Amino acid sequence: MNPVDLAVRNWRLTLVCLIFTLVAGGLAYLTIPKEAEPDVRVPIVYVQLSLRGISPEDGERLLLRPIETKLKSVTNVKEMRSQAFEGGGYVLLEFNAGFDSAAALADVRAKVDDAKRDLPTTADEPSVHEVNLSLFPVLVVSVSGQAPERTLTRLARDLRRAIEQVPGVLSADLQGARDDLVEIDVDPMLLESYGVSLDQLLAVANGSNQLVAAGTLEGAQGRYAVKIPSLIEGLADVADLPIVAGPNAVVRALEVASVRRTFKDATSITRIDGRPAIAIEVVKRTGANLIETVDAVKQVANAFAAQLPEGVRVG
Repeated sequence: MNPVDLAVRNWRLTLVCLIFTLVAGGLAYLTIPKEAEPDVRVPIVYVQLSLRGISPEDGERLLLRPIETKLKSVTNVKEMRSQAFEGGGYVLLEFNAGFDSAAALADVRAKVDDAKRDLPTTADEPSVHEVNLSLFPVLVVSVSGQAPERTLTRLARDLRRAIEQVPGVLSADLQGARDDLVEIDVDPMLLESYGVSLDQLLAVANGSNQLVAAGTLEGAQGRYAVKIPSLIEGLADVADLPIVAGPNAVVRALEVASVRRTFKDATSITRIDGRPAIAIEVVKRTGANLIETVDAVKQVANAFAAQLPEGVRVG
């Protein structure tokens, strides 16, 4: 029987099937995740090696060669490449298509653990990573302007917290922002006049910044944990650190040193059109709709930009 004649004869059923197909296709288009770069399993695992101050030549001989020797026995490897540079190097393994990523990572980690004994004792701990495209940033938002560094950092951290609230966002990482640091500039003459050594000051600073458990307190309604608040929360806590200067004398850190707030040394610099900037790299959740996530992040950024002081902008 001719299919066309059958469809015409049962036109009601044909119409129902057509409507069902159109509705199902429309729902699939609206609900299925959309990706500019779909999550793809890349068969690449690499080992990162570092040793401060080592030359590329020594890095190849002392770091890469012991790792390469052990990794030669890893199975299902298509190609192995390595490169040494100032301060370290890496070994990259490309596996055949269809590889078991969990088994490959476990095998590589086991071989790297075996090779640790052949590495210099001053080398950093080798790290094993899998290339995962889903963890690459889908959007970069920047906060820039001719403003003090501390102001830009505070605004960028506020914007990052707002972006992290977007449902499709997995993480938002700052690039170009330096961590806060409290610097203690000791005066040797004052230390000597009070009879305090530098080791005493270091011991007090290291021993004060920790949470001390003081046991439990039992009452009629239950048992409560008691803790002594000894964490350093701000600049004043550092300045008021007590140092024993004698049997009956205690001096504060502020009396033998100047305490000021600063930043750690920069490891990267971010600029936009010549202006200082801090970038926020946004990574979406696996399976989240790329278009909706990017649009939601842009809405949050635009709303935040409307509250910025003059001279600072979000891009």
